[in-house]
Amino acid sequence: MNLQKKGRSNRGDNNVTNKVTNVLFIIYLITLFWILLFKLGVRFSYMGNRSVNLIPFRELLLPNGKMDVSEIILNIVIFVPLGIYAGVLFKRWSWSAKLFFFFFISLMFEVLQFIIRVGAFDSTDIVTNTLGGIIGLLIFAAIDKVFNNSSKAQKFINIVAAIGTVLMISLLVLLKMNMLPVRYQ
Repeated sequence: MNLQKKGRSNRGDNNVTNKVTNVLFIIYLITLFWILLFKLGVRFSYMGNRSVNLIPFRELLLPNGKMDVSEIILNIVIFVPLGIYAGVLFKRWSWSAKLFFFFFISLMFEVLQFIIRVGAFDSTDIVTNTLGGIIGLLIFAAIDKVFNNSSKAQKFINIVAAIGTVLMISLLVLLKMNMLPVRYQ
């Protein structure tokens, strides 16, 4: 009987952990939408223009072409959590299914940016966003291996994600309120 209670307790604990992970994932997706599609509520000069770049890293092929390395890094970083969440939430999916998921989500954002005229359709972004998802998935795999217990790994990820979510939302609110030395214009 004691084993039955412990089994139910673990299931209940895992259920709470899964709910926390799902809530954090939904907050991440909402924030991702707000950043990528609504541009933090800021109107940029390039909005309204529609352009398409089907050649990834095209800027490298142009004479005196300069790439915005910070944009590439930010595109990677913003999709790392997607890879971590995919590792936690979609354990049964194959690597190729997760890779397609990263590609599809990125493609969806690029198409939506183009349709609603808040950005260009850029294949470089699709590549870098997908790479960010892959890096996140590798980070999840490393965390899972270190803990050697997926439940403990998920709890650790939830703690880090909760702290990161609070910090990210705080920074975005401060940015939106013009309370940081960085300005979006």
